[in-house]
Amino acid sequence: MAPSKSNFHVRSNSLPSKSHPLIEECNDHLIRLRGASDATSSSSIAHKLSGLEELQLYVEKLLQLPLTQRAFVQGCQEKWVDELVDGSLRLLDICSTAKDAVLHTKECAREMQLIMRRKVNLENEIKKYSASRKVVKKAIQKALGSLKGVESKSSFSPSNKESEITTLVSVLREVEAVTFASFETLLSFISGQKAHSKLGGWSLVSKLVQSKRVGCDEEVVNEFAKVDVALHCIMSQEKSKTGQAMRELQNLEQCVQDFEERLECLFRRLIKTRVSILNILND
Repeated sequence: MAPSKSNFHVRSNSLPSKSHPLIEECNDHLIRLRGASDATSSSSIAHKLSGLEELQLYVEKLLQLPLTQRAFVQGCQEKWVDELVDGSLRLLDICSTAKDAVLHTKECAREMQLIMRRKVNLENEIKKYSASRKVVKKAIQKALGSLKGVESKSSFSPSNKESEITTLVSVLREVEAVTFASFETLLSFISGQKAHSKLGGWSLVSKLVQSKRVGCDEEVVNEFAKVDVALHCIMSQEKSKTGQAMRELQNLEQCVQDFEERLECLFRRLIKTRVSILNILND
């Protein structure tokens, strides 16, 4: 479903060496996050979400600098300001989509475990779970599709050519790009897509199940996909896989709980960032 290559390309060139210490600290954190861009497991993605929250703390401090406030006031009629304002709203929207997806998945996973313990109407409940997953994947598709038109290239071209302001805006743009790319990775993971695979959802599940050497969970490192595969096996009359499906559902519940907590913290930070930007422009 999601493209194998990110739509948000963060520049590799170095920023000017002489700038405010906070700008340097923020840039150093960006470098560390870019180094973790190939996150393909739930633990690495959760760690990256925590990194994004810390990054927003740096952004909040940057927004309090007189340098930052002067740059926004002076450029209030310029396109780069509108882009940063719009970008802050898009980040909130995509984070909200991720939050809704993990919350919905957590509720469905818990309900599925209860049904499996009771051993009643199992096939019907699996169908319901599959239907709920399709709803989540459709929302993710829509969210990722809305990001395709977002350009990472800055339109900033200040008339006064102040290098520190140029560096500041470049850092803020890179923060936005890295955050978008991280959400793209997260949403692809939630959809159950195997790393570096162009297959998604139940197309991937069917391919995995049909492979004799894969079984129900071998070579699958994604908790969402593991549950999809295990339930697919049960629907294929492999009733002996019920115990395995229960274990995968428990693991999935722990995974989404971790995601949910970190996304909630990040969401609050993103709100503060947007409010700070709007306050600067409205003063």
